[in-house]
Amino acid sequence: MRIGANYLGDGECEFTVWSPLLESVTVQILTPEQQLIPLKPQSEGYWQTKVNDVYPGTLYRYVLNGQDAFADPASQYQPEGVHGPSQIVDQHFEWTDEGWTGVPVESMIFYEVHVGTFTPEGTFTAIIPRLPDLRELGINAIEIMPIAQFPGDTHIEASLTYRNWGYDGVYPYAVQNSYGSPADLKQLVNACHQHGIAVVLDVVYNHFGPEGNYMSQFAPYFTKTYKTPWGEALNFDDAHSQGVRNYFIENALYWLREFHIDALRLDAIQAIYDLGAKHFLWELAEAVHHFSQQGQKWKRHLIAESDMNNPQIIRPVELGGYGLDAQWSDDFHHSLHALLTGDRQGYYQDFGQTAQLAKAYEDTFVYDWKYAPHRKRFHGVSCRDRPLSQFSVCIQNHDQIGNQMKGERLSQRISFEGLKLAAGAVLLSPNLPLLFMGEEYGETAPFIYFVSHSDPDLIQMVRAGRKQEFEAFHYADDPPDPESSETFLKSKLNWELRNDGKHKILWNWYRQLINFRKTHPALLNQDRNSIKATNDEEKELVIVRRWCESSELIFVMNFNSSPVTVNLPFEQNANKLLDSADTSWSGHGSEAPEHLSVGQEFKLQPTSLVLYEKG
Repeated sequence: MRIGANYLGDGECEFTVWSPLLESVTVQILTPEQQLIPLKPQSEGYWQTKVNDVYPGTLYRYVLNGQDAFADPASQYQPEGVHGPSQIVDQHFEWTDEGWTGVPVESMIFYEVHVGTFTPEGTFTAIIPRLPDLRELGINAIEIMPIAQFPGDTHIEASLTYRNWGYDGVYPYAVQNSYGSPADLKQLVNACHQHGIAVVLDVVYNHFGPEGNYMSQFAPYFTKTYKTPWGEALNFDDAHSQGVRNYFIENALYWLREFHIDALRLDAIQAIYDLGAKHFLWELAEAVHHFSQQGQKWKRHLIAESDMNNPQIIRPVELGGYGLDAQWSDDFHHSLHALLTGDRQGYYQDFGQTAQLAKAYEDTFVYDWKYAPHRKRFHGVSCRDRPLSQFSVCIQNHDQIGNQMKGERLSQRISFEGLKLAAGAVLLSPNLPLLFMGEEYGETAPFIYFVSHSDPDLIQMVRAGRKQEFEAFHYADDPPDPESSETFLKSKLNWELRNDGKHKILWNWYRQLINFRKTHPALLNQDRNSIKATNDEEKELVIVRRWCESSELIFVMNFNSSPVTVNLPFEQNANKLLDSADTSWSGHGSEAPEHLSVGQEFKLQPTSLVLYEKG
């Protein structure tokens, strides 16, 4: 059942809302003249009516049981924010992506973007001029952090009213008003497709934000059976849950159908609680795959963020899975991060050995039903039956940067040599790589947790919660104030850095790695049985072999702060393709030979990576 205000053209609009426990629902048209039109009850708790002489731009609300009035739960636009009325939207758009055939998920190179800090303007359309640079880098999929309408303090300067990562959204169908209109988002997607770039949208189906959340006024969207880290859990398996499930399934189809979104990244699916016989994610995947098969020119995808290390999420339904296309894999990040930074606090206490990174290359999950000290329990299960191309890995993303108290990026925490090593580790892996905006040139601005609420009590709760989050780390300073506009402004990119000095060298390093990834036969082969990773714990080395029928590559990574002697397991001579220690990459000078004989030892520079090709 499609919900919300569906504009049919010629001044006619169909209003549909789900409210199974109410006695009456009335749509209140606010502009240009006020009028009240009752909705008629339909089956399964839906209410519906068609109204004439209303046009795009019209503001409206729903009056419930003849008393209070609220915005549409499926509002497509909230021009006055989360506490204001909804607006009727004409979804017609002149698309020019008729020739677009999509990007296969196994070929995607993700680039995570926060709209508000990616450009000075912080809008959808301001991203468009930067697309040629991303394409030149080799990016073929931008992943946009959540854009569902979130709250803002409208009493402050207009340009700073709305500051949020996006995970406090309360209108999942409504494009964030400070980022632009629905048409502006379509313009961005259309431009991306013209540049050969797919668009992945981050959506939140596990909770609603705390401010402007009026969902419970309409229907039993929440359950007290479970609780999420962010408040009440959504009702996916209790009484009346069919309406909640339909709400989010229709939301997914809305983005794919109306905005030509290529894939959805599902936030923290471990907090989507459903003990029913048919899990919500299974039903969602069925709906999306069915949509893709109904005359669509390209396939749409679902990518899950999950910390469960459970391949059931991406297994086909016939094998007992939910049928999603891919999922994030944190173990790779944690293994690599711990080696590069020396972090051993929090969940990093479960990592820090080169053997774990080697295992992450071969087995994906380091914890595949092994005891995890931080969790104080056994965790995960083997995923070796699933292709490596179903897992996305990174060395930086919004969470891993924002989880640092001051939002420090790796560029502020490790050396330039370490940044090159980290890039090679991710981009030469057989998994789907994700870059966080600015990573490719060593952005120096932090990415700090920031919000803008209008409720004083909520503001104090957020500040206290952020401070409490880092108490166990015993830092001397307090975390930056998440409500401060300065915190937000500090997090904006310094995009011009990519043209200067080592920033430009790092950008070229990323481009070279991505080019190798896209063109070299051994790197194009993502067969799980065509990779072998070994390690030397004492020397702090990880050696990775990747091959196909026609070629073989070996790259060796030195996480040691000193040079080490290496003997690579080639059975015939090899030629060097890439060396992060070369002076051409602003390294300290390489001692690895251009041509390597069988059994020849050589010295590998500290914190460096070298790539050889057999033959």
